[in-house]
Amino acid sequence: MHAFQPENMMVRMAEIEVAPEYLEEYLSILKEEAKTSVEVEPGVIVIYPMYQKSHPNQIRLLEIYADKDAYEAHLQTPHFKHYKSATLPMVRSLELVEMEAIDPDAMPTIFRKLK
Repeated sequence: MHAFQPENMMVRMAEIEVAPEYLEEYLSILKEEAKTSVEVEPGVIVIYPMYQKSHPNQIRLLEIYADKDAYEAHLQTPHFKHYKSATLPMVRSLELVEMEAIDPDAMPTIFRKLK
């Protein structure tokens, strides 16, 4: 299991536009992938899918990994590979925006409140 070290944390926003005709299918696959990633991968802290209320096919994912190694391991999992290959024709655009936490030391407190 990864010990949480705030200075090593990897945070990003994935900005995805899905073709409207594939939206329901895409969301089903995405929900399963996010849930599985958090449940079975110790280095995946959160994958939190959202959509813009006024444009439901504009998806955003908050992704937080314990470190870059956890992210690299995530990319090799069967559930991520299935998500990527199954949704590839559904995605119109994808941008991965690297983020930096303003107060990474607060992260354990933030997630503890969800229990």
